[in-house]
Amino acid sequence: MADGRMWRLAAGALALGAAGYALRGIPAALGSRPSGDRARRVKRSPQFRDGAFRNGNPSPILPPGTVNRVAREMIFGKQRRSPRLPVPLVTPTRAPESELDVIWYGHSSALVEIEGRRVLFDPVWSDRCSPSTLVGPRRLHPVPVPLHDLPEVDAIVISHDHYDHLDLETVRALTRAGSAPFLVPLGVGAHLQRWKVPASRIIELDWNEEASVAGLRFVATAAQHFSGRVFTRDRTLWASWVVAGERRRVFYSGDSGYFAGYAAIGEEHGPFDLSLVQIGAYSPGWPDIHMTPEEAILTHLDVRAGVLLPVHWGTFNLSYHAWSEPIDRLWQEAKARDVRLIVPRPGERVSVDDPPPVDAWWQTIA
Repeated sequence: MADGRMWRLAAGALALGAAGYALRGIPAALGSRPSGDRARRVKRSPQFRDGAFRNGNPSPILPPGTVNRVAREMIFGKQRRSPRLPVPLVTPTRAPESELDVIWYGHSSALVEIEGRRVLFDPVWSDRCSPSTLVGPRRLHPVPVPLHDLPEVDAIVISHDHYDHLDLETVRALTRAGSAPFLVPLGVGAHLQRWKVPASRIIELDWNEEASVAGLRFVATAAQHFSGRVFTRDRTLWASWVVAGERRRVFYSGDSGYFAGYAAIGEEHGPFDLSLVQIGAYSPGWPDIHMTPEEAILTHLDVRAGVLLPVHWGTFNLSYHAWSEPIDRLWQEAKARDVRLIVPRPGERVSVDDPPPVDAWWQTIA
């Protein structure tokens, strides 16, 4: 009898230990809500109404009648959601090849080298985009270069606080490794503050606000999306971004549905040499918050950009379409609309002034 109690106690202790291991780090990864002066600034934003940030147009995440369909597709869909063969990776060369280079590391993580400065967009180096290291969407390919091998950057730009764009461990590593400021939408600084990013390195902007860093102009521009890290929703803002030097300009869409605001951004801030536009994780279940590949082409044309780099595909499986469907559809539409497209392998450096032809490398592994 005593032996039975001991075994039960031991089993209980092991279960508690396993649960503790699985949950370790989650509270910190959840981030923090804006408070104090930050919360007061949030409440003054024209985008903040009735206790939350709002899109300019009503944008339901799951319109009525779509929940069951989405659930069925997620569970029973037959789409191939990972490649048959390993994704080819490239170790990027160190020296810039031109006045405007870009390196795509996978998903929405990219390094833009513009007029001698380096801007890192939405860096996520963790194996999962999740508050847990054990559950949540896992990478379809490794990162092409360790984070500590990145060149020193001048600015780090975050589009919003979802886990596939804002990663605790990556932020901590970048904070330790350098001195670059984080440019983030309004409210996101609360997460960074909890993660021990110095206040002097946090630049929070509302839509249409701007800051100058390392001789570049950064403008937070509108997007149509949402925010939250599990227990809160829309307490922090989401944004697209304009990065402008003396001669070159770059637009980054962040995550967004297609909306009329892109034409206004193009009119006010364009033309752009390069656009980085989200193409994956779309669904009929959330048409207003993630654009389709065809809408990505429209976005690129609306902002008046020259070369299009598709992002937000091929790394994390976040919807029920096939893993390579976004880039197949985008390439077809780009050819039909005569849009200059670059589709580098993860880690491959591309000169925007001399882009290589698209070689459909993903189709050889699909």
